[in-house]
Amino acid sequence: MLRAIGKSTAVISSMSARNLCSQTSMRLKGKVAVVTASTDGIGYSIAERLGQEGAKVVVSSRKEQNVSDAVAQLTKAGIDVTGVKCHVANGADRKVLFETALEKFGGIDILVSNAAVNPEVGAVLDASESAWDKIFEVNVKSAFLLAKEVLPYIRQRQGGSIIFVSSIAGFQPFSLLGAYSVSKTALLGLTKAASQDLATENIRVNCIAPGIVRTKFAAALHESESARETALASIPMRRFAEPKEIAGVCAFLASDDASYITGETIVASGGMPSRL
Repeated sequence: MLRAIGKSTAVISSMSARNLCSQTSMRLKGKVAVVTASTDGIGYSIAERLGQEGAKVVVSSRKEQNVSDAVAQLTKAGIDVTGVKCHVANGADRKVLFETALEKFGGIDILVSNAAVNPEVGAVLDASESAWDKIFEVNVKSAFLLAKEVLPYIRQRQGGSIIFVSSIAGFQPFSLLGAYSVSKTALLGLTKAASQDLATENIRVNCIAPGIVRTKFAAALHESESARETALASIPMRRFAEPKEIAGVCAFLASDDASYITGETIVASGGMPSRL
């Protein structure tokens, strides 16, 4: 039963995503967006959507070939894009990422911090120290440093938007993603704290908490039949999100339609529990 629902709703989801893209506005015309981990999955869809709405986009990934492939695909789609190899935990790479945006497009208005890792599965107190350190280095520390280091560029534009990509697991931890879940909870706090510090500077800081999205990163949750049925049972809408649906939320937060929203986390989880 759940398998049939999953198949039918996936078709509905794909149709909705296509319709969404065909109706995009130009809310971000004249803006420059930097999106990390943006050559596949949610990050790629975010870069694509921001570009469709008029932004010039800088994509990045740890692998040069992935960057080249993404730039070629987005360029073919008519998006003004450039790309750079960037491991977000590497300070020199982050510097090149932002300098590239300045050199190619003249500045930065939007940062989307999307990079994340999860090298181990298991309960939080079963996590190895090395996995804990890597998860927090990439998922939390690098997000903090990206936001800190992009500030001079955004201030030059007299305002802008910083968006962190968290997870529904930040609200309701996944039992097999213990350390990862805690790292995503930390991003909720980072969003709150940074937004208060920057509110008077016309720099908005917000967060997105996706549910289970049909991506390679979440493959373990949807590729096998047993995992798929278990996961779908936890989603009231009985389907997984498509990356384009998360991208639409990001485009809204980056645009002037969200001009009075800061310090918030928008949950896009198909109804999975998050908060009151």
